[in-house]
Amino acid sequence: MDAHSTTQPRPEVVDRTTWQAEVDRLRAREKAHTRQGDAIAAARRRLPMVEVDASVPLVGPDGPVPLVEVFEGRRQLIAYLHMWHDGAPAAEQCEGCTFFNGHAPEPSYLNSRDVTYATFCQGPYAESARYRDLMGWDVPWYSARDAGDALLAGRAFGAYVCYLRDGDRVFETYWTTGRGTEAGATSYHLLDLTAYGRQETWEDSPAGWPQPFDVAGQQFRADGRPTSQWRRIGADWSDDLEG
Repeated sequence: MDAHSTTQPRPEVVDRTTWQAEVDRLRAREKAHTRQGDAIAAARRRLPMVEVDASVPLVGPDGPVPLVEVFEGRRQLIAYLHMWHDGAPAAEQCEGCTFFNGHAPEPSYLNSRDVTYATFCQGPYAESARYRDLMGWDVPWYSARDAGDALLAGRAFGAYVCYLRDGDRVFETYWTTGRGTEAGATSYHLLDLTAYGRQETWEDSPAGWPQPFDVAGQQFRADGRPTSQWRRIGADWSDDLEG
């Protein structure tokens, strides 16, 4: 017998008819939640926008590039603003940004809707791009080291920002941070479907449910490094990002 069946509490076992009735009751709430989300998205589409300097320089693989070129000719741009710790090895880089940026979507569907997805990293290009390569991420990557003040306007990295291009002009249409970045966290959305949820200390779960993960960064780290780094450790692994 699986040890977990005796050491962890579990939901009540009922017959399928009773179970389906409970699922149906919850489904009504889920549908109301979905409709409310649709209404919020409709309001988001009606927000005004603010112009930003289209010539703000970012640094990509071929050197400096103005913000307007990051769109790659498309009308819209979603950027994830990745925090960076200068000179720190891979194990000490931001676990939260590693988690969220690690969910970067396969771009074809976004591209088909005239949207480009890119990461704007707070760190210098060469050092931070080594981290991207080490993590195995295939996403357009730019250093925003010299563009942060112009793009953030007093805000901080660790956010999604959405832009709209009108010819050579660029406008910011939306931004979100904190739990708003869960928009891109597929793992969280899937965990929310399971019996034990995210297993984080803040969740409202039945008594005795496993909740080993605190929410001060520990939920994104395992044995001293961002969790998703573990499956990438191999013979050629190096935590040194300075070259």
